[in-house]
Order: sequence, then C-alpha cells, then structure tokens
Amino acid sequence: MILSCHHITKAFVENTVLSDVSFHLEKGEKAAVIGINGAGKSTLLKIITGEMQADSGTVSIARDQKIGYLAQNQNLTSSNSIYQEMLSVRQDVLDMEKEIAESERQMNKVKGEALNALMARYTSLLERYDMESGYSYKGEIVGILRGLGFSDQDFEQPVSTLSGGQKTRVALGKLLLQKPPIILLDEPTNHLDMNSIRWLETYLSNYRGTVLIVSHDRYFLDRTVTRIIELENTKSTVFNGNYSFYAEQKKALREQQRKAWLNNQAEIRHQEEVIAKLRRFNREKSIRRAESREKMLQKTRVVEKPVELRDDMRLVLTPCIKSGREVMHVENLAKSFDDKVLFTDLSFQIRRGEHVALIGDNGTGKTTILKIINELLPPDGGHIRLGTNVHIGYYDQEHHVLTDSNTVFEEISDAYPSMTNTEIRNLLASFLFTGEDVFKQISDLSGGEKGRVSLAKLMLSQCNFLILDEPTNHLDLVSKEVLENALNSYTGTILYVSHDRYFINRTASRILSLTDQVLLNYPGNNSTEVPDRFIGNYDFYLEKSAQVQETLLDNAYAEIHGLTYEETRGQTARAAQKTAKVTEAGQDWKRQKEEQARKRKAANDLRKCEERIAALEADNLAIDEDMGKPEVFTSPDKLRELTTRKEANEAELEALYETWEELSENQE
Repeated sequence: MILSCHHITKAFVENTVLSDVSFHLEKGEKAAVIGINGAGKSTLLKIITGEMQADSGTVSIARDQKIGYLAQNQNLTSSNSIYQEMLSVRQDVLDMEKEIAESERQMNKVKGEALNALMARYTSLLERYDMESGYSYKGEIVGILRGLGFSDQDFEQPVSTLSGGQKTRVALGKLLLQKPPIILLDEPTNHLDMNSIRWLETYLSNYRGTVLIVSHDRYFLDRTVTRIIELENTKSTVFNGNYSFYAEQKKALREQQRKAWLNNQAEIRHQEEVIAKLRRFNREKSIRRAESREKMLQKTRVVEKPVELRDDMRLVLTPCIKSGREVMHVENLAKSFDDKVLFTDLSFQIRRGEHVALIGDNGTGKTTILKIINELLPPDGGHIRLGTNVHIGYYDQEHHVLTDSNTVFEEISDAYPSMTNTEIRNLLASFLFTGEDVFKQISDLSGGEKGRVSLAKLMLSQCNFLILDEPTNHLDLVSKEVLENALNSYTGTILYVSHDRYFINRTASRILSLTDQVLLNYPGNNSTEVPDRFIGNYDFYLEKSAQVQETLLDNAYAEIHGLTYEETRGQTARAAQKTAKVTEAGQDWKRQKEEQARKRKAANDLRKCEERIAALEADNLAIDEDMGKPEVFTSPDKLRELTTRKEANEAELEALYETWEELSENQE
C-alpha cells in the first residue's frame, strides 16, 4: 500500500464537504476520484498533498515516496523558454554533466594516485548519470512536449507569454518528466486536444507509478484507471473497474438501495397495520400480541432512505415543427484571420435527424464554422443554404447568448415574457436553480451554472436544428448524462463541436473531422433518413480513420520513407478530399493510392521508428527501476547485465533519433 486515506473529514464554515472518506491505493495502481461539482474532489487532492489540512482523519504515504501534483490552474511566471523550463526539472543531471566535463578536463592535469581517484570519481559519475537517464532525458523532453501538443517551433517560446492552458500543459510536462512515485492530476485533459489526450492515455497506462486522477472525461477514465473512488453526499465509495463498469455498478446499486428501502417501508407499514388491528380487537390476548409486535418493530432495522442527489436536471428537447429533409448545405466555405488561413474550400450537407459531431485539433476553425452558420461571423467565401422550416437553436460555449447583468430569473423572463412567474420558477427548479438561486446574477454564476441556464433557454426554444459548441464543458458527470439522454431522444437535427469522446460515442451518428483545412466525413448509415445513432460514433471514426491511413500508405515504399501520424493525417485529409472524397457517395481508394504514390512514396517507416523508440525508452525506464533494487545493485553480474542492455538500447536510440529526424525532414 503506497497511499491511504483514513476517515478524512473537511468542512468550510457550516458546509461539510467530506466526511469519513477512506480508501487506499497500491503501488502502480491507477484510480480516479469522481463526483458532481462541489463534491470535494479537488479538496481531497489538496488534503493528500498537505496543501490543505483535514479537520480529522489521516493520510498515510509509504516511506520515501514523493507526490507530484498538477492543480487545475497554473501560474508559471518563469522567464525561461518552454524547453528551458522542462530542462530545469533535470537540474541534477545538468549538474552532473558539468562535473563530468570538469573531470574530463582535469584528467590531463593529474597523475598517479590523484588520477586514480579522479577516474574512480569519474566512473561513479557516469554510472549515476546513466541511472538518472542522462543519455536520454533530452529525447524524453522532446517526446513529452510533442505529445502534449507543442510543436518544435514552440519550444523556444517564453513561458511568461503563454496562455493559462499552455502553462498548464508545461506544468503537466514537467510533472511527467519528474516521474514521481505518486502522481495526482486535477482535470489533466483540460486544454488538451484529442491527439494529446490519446498520447496522455498511453503514457499514464504504461506509467509504473501510482496515479490518482480527478477528471470529467469519461472516455479518458475508461482507458486509464482500474478503480473509481466516488464522492457522493460527503461520503466515499470505492468501485473496482473503469468508468463504464462503475456506471453500470452504480446504477444497479442505486436500484438495489431503492428496492431495499421500499421493501423495508412496506414491511413497517404492514406491521403497523397489524398492530393497529390487534389493538382494535381490544382483547387481552390481542393487546399482548400487539405489544409483542411493537417490541419487535422497535428492534427492526430501518433501512435508510437513499439520499436523492442534486442530479435531477430535467431536460427535454422537442422541435416545434418538422424541417425539410435537407437541413443545411455548405459550399466552398472559406475563412481566414489576418495571415492565418483556417479553411478555403469546405463543403458538406446535413439531413434531417442527423446528429453530427465536428471534431479536430484546437485552432482548426471548428467554432468558427458554427459562428458563420449562426451569422456571428462573415465567411470570406462560399455560402450556406438552410432547408425549409429550419429553426436554429445555438449553444455557445462562452455563453455570449446570456446577459451578464440579468439575474437567472430575468434571463428567462426577458426571452419568454409570456411565461408566468410560477412557470419560470418551475422551469429553473428543473435545472437545479431553487430558492434564492434564481436571483443570482449571470455574471456571478460558475461555468456549469451558466451552461444549465443556456440549456434551459435551448429547451424553451423548441428549435429543430441544434448547433452546440462544447456543450459538456463545465458540466459534471451526472449533468452530462442527462444531456446525452435528452439529445438521444431528440427527433430534430444536431451539429456540435466537442472534445468529449464519451459524449460523441453516445450521441453522434456521423463525424466530420476538420484536419489541415480539409473536412473528412465518416458516415454511419446513409441509407435511411435517420442514421443509426450508434454507427458513426467516435470509436467508428477511429476505426475508419485508421483504415484510411492504411489504404493511403503505399507499402512498396515502406522501407524507404515514413510518415508520422500527425503528417499522415494532413496528407490523408487532402488526398481524401481530392480523389477519394470520403463522403456518402463512396470511396475510390485505388485511385487515391495511385495519386498519393506520386507525391510521397507512402510508407510506414516513421511510425515503426516511433514505436521502436517508445519501446526502448520504456525498457530503459524498467532497467532504471530494476537497478535501484537492493538485490540488483549488490550483484555485479545483474548490474553488468542491465548496464550492457541499457548501453545497447542507448546506442540504438541514438541511431533511431537521427533516423526519425531525417524521415521527418523529408516529408512534404
């Protein structure tokens, strides 16, 4: 057991956040803390790190085990570049490099015993340098930064000029480079695009240390953790398994608790009725029997009523009228901001009943497309045509559709003046605004509260074409599920932008992927008016996009050149639009391959190179850990064997790094 919490309790004034929270983690275990907003998840992490004191209870950490902690918000003020800031984590190795260099300079100046002593010191330094990943740490820095979405051109950018999200990514990179035995991560996927999240999933899954995560990203939790610690009504419950397993178990447990309480209440009522009837008989024998039953009833265990969560947001989306079959047709859409070209020739169409997810890396123009459709931004070229009887309802992730000076009540009454005060209060109560909450100003609301107000207005609009920009942002897990259920029951048409892969999996019937100014379409089922909701989701997209890449790569040249995943995505996208046109009309892959062969002699070498680098680096991490074991460093034979293996790895890695750079530079 590397980390344990025993009976942790914490209150702020009269608001108890945590009470009697207990759990433990074993070495190498990956776990998540989940709960609704305000459940005390971040508070628990701060108590574990010692940043905050519990009112009672204890936190136990195994001896000599350090904790690395990533908070949600980072305020790095360093004047270093991004790369220098990462280097600062390995100051111990940098100092050793100076000592090694100084020892090498001194070798020509001393003789005899002094030289022998210097050589012994030098050999010891080299061994320590090797054990501290001195030969590979720079490659690790580059790999981590690229994995977290920084380009090589970003490496020299000063940290002080970065946005809050970029600073958080740098802080996460520093933490991963430190490799502490215990890592605590508070919403680590915030500010990461899909590719970076996938990279982080792989990294954490292979990480040998213990990881405790707070996250609302259910897909991420499914792929990284094997234990869920749920905080509910200040208490903790531990579930073994990933998020999907937890969700099933939680549903079954809640139903079991509800039935147990109902059965218990029914039994109590039955006994009370029998007692009352016996007393009404008013006979000595019946009264004695009634008294006996009363004593038994007093001893009967009363099952506690399951506490109702603040999770009953009631969202029902119903279109007022049916639109025409063709809801929207976009042709040759173009948009730039100054010198930055987002896209120049985007075309797609959406039919009635489709639930379409628009995905892509940050900054590719997804939100811009939604704003152009809603006439909040003008296009530079192209046009958008809406079908008959199409009424748009827009959900803005920044909630610009809300008026900051309004109260929650006024926001609804201004938009729908025909509603009575009682109707407005009932509506707001269904979105968890009760009592004095309805008089809060919009400007004072949290992101999640603003999201609920926007959803309430969206429900009232009864529009038949919903356009949603990151609708799950700031929503807790329960509210996300309510939204998913509402969208899946919605008979209108939906176009949304989201990074929430679990949400996409549950709600999308088709995916549009915006990559390098090109829009790729991954349809689910084109033969019916309303596509199958569970064909064409995120998992389907991953499968089909992998097939596209495989098909477009010409294996005849695989031993000569290669493309990274990032480079292949862009070239695949451009090629797919020009020749294959991955659309409802069909996919001409043979012609696609022939056209691409003229441009890049398609191959898989770079991908294989990257996989080999990752495998060798992982092996080196394992060797480093083994070298620290007493049974190894006290055995010259074992130490020699591991050292030889690592030296071979390092030699191969050096060659692979050069190969990787050469292959990368040769890509068009």
